[in-house]
Amino acid sequence: MKLIYNSSQLVTTVGGAQRGHQLGALQIIPNGALAIQGDTILEVGTSADLLEKYPNAERINAEQRAIVPGFVDPHTHLVWAGNRAHEYEMRLEGKSYMEIMAAGGGIAATVNATRKASLDELVAQAMERAQRAFAHGTTTMEAKSGYGLDLETEFRQLEAVLEINKAGPIELVPTYMGAHAIPVEFKGDTAGYTRWLCEVALPETKSWWLKHAPGQALPFVDVFCEKDVFEIEETREILQTARDLGFPLKLHADEFENLGGASLGAEFGAASVDHLVKTSLEDIQKMAQSETVAVSLPGTPFGLAQSEYSPAREMIAANAYLALATDLNPGTTWNESMQFMQALATRYMKLTPSQALAASTINSAKAVLRDATIGSIEAGKQADILILSVPDYRILTYRYGTNMVANVIKKGELYPQK
Repeated sequence: MKLIYNSSQLVTTVGGAQRGHQLGALQIIPNGALAIQGDTILEVGTSADLLEKYPNAERINAEQRAIVPGFVDPHTHLVWAGNRAHEYEMRLEGKSYMEIMAAGGGIAATVNATRKASLDELVAQAMERAQRAFAHGTTTMEAKSGYGLDLETEFRQLEAVLEINKAGPIELVPTYMGAHAIPVEFKGDTAGYTRWLCEVALPETKSWWLKHAPGQALPFVDVFCEKDVFEIEETREILQTARDLGFPLKLHADEFENLGGASLGAEFGAASVDHLVKTSLEDIQKMAQSETVAVSLPGTPFGLAQSEYSPAREMIAANAYLALATDLNPGTTWNESMQFMQALATRYMKLTPSQALAASTINSAKAVLRDATIGSIEAGKQADILILSVPDYRILTYRYGTNMVANVIKKGELYPQK
C-alpha cells in the first residue's frame, strides 16, 4: 500500500462526467492525501486522517504541492513517420491547409512516409512522443491509425499502438481511421474508396484485431467528415457499417466547414465528435441532447494561426459535455502537452482553470468511454495521479510553455521526472 500525503491541495471531480455549467465543479481538499492499494485508489481524505488510518503504508510526500488526476488525451494521431516542417513554411507564405492537401501535401505526404516505415521505426518514433506526453502528465492517450489508407500500413500502425501500450507506462486507446483521407489509388473516386472501406477494410480490420488483440475491446472507428474528403452521406455509410460490425465510433467534424457532422455523430451515438470549430448552434443542441462528448482541439487553430476556436461557451450553455485534446499530429499541431491545451482553452475559449482541468480529465475520459475507471481521484478508480511542481492547480493555465508535473503515478506506480 502507498500513501501520498502532505499536498497543498488534492483536486478532483466527483460523480462522473460534467455537463454544461456543471463543468469545473471540483472537490479541493487542503492538505489532501490518498491511499493506493495495488493499482487502485483505496481512499481519499486529509493527510492527518489517512496518516493515522494507514500508519504502515509506504509514504510519498507531496511536499505541499498540488495533486490532480492524470490527464486523458482523447484525440491524437500518435503513430506516423517523418515530419512536414516544409509545409509550415508554406502556410506562412499564405497557403491554406486544404490547398496544401489538394497539392499532394498534408495527410498524403505523411501517408507516403508512413507506408515506407517499418514497424520498428514507427514504434520508435511514436514511443518518443508517447513518453513526452507521459512526462507532461498524460496517463491515457487515444491513438489513431490513418496514415496508411491501405490494409498493410493501417494494421502496422495498429500493431505499433499495441506494442507501445504493452510497453507502458502510458495507456493507449486505439482507433482505426482508414477514413482519414482519399488515397492516391482512389483519387477522384471517393465513392469507390468508401465502398472499399465498408466492404473490405472494416471487416478485415475486425478480423485482424480479433487475431492480434484477443480479449481486448475493438478499437474505435473514426471518419474525417469534411468537404472534399468524406461528406455527410459517405460518413453515414462508414459509420453505419462500423456500428453494424460492433465498433465504437468517433468523428472528426466541422474543422473547416459546418456540414452537420456533429448532429450525425450524436445520431449514431458516437463517443465523441472532435474539432468542432465551425459547429452551428443547431448541431450543438443535438450533441447536448446526447451522450456524445464535444472534444475541442485548441492546438489545431493555434498551430494554423487561426483566430476561430470551438464555441465552448455556447456548448456549455447548451448543456453539452466538453472535453479537450491535443490532436497531436505532424501537420497542424505537433504538441504532446495537455497542459498547453488547457492554457490555450482558458485564453481563446474562455474556460476557467477548473473547467479546463475537468475537460482534460473526467470529460476526456468519457470521450474514450473510460470515465468509470479513470479521470478522477475517487475510491475504486485506477490510481492515475499527478503531483505537480506547483502548489495551486490554477498555475497549470496561468503559466504555459513549461512542464509543471513533478511526478506521475500510473496504475499506482511512481514515475519521478528525470
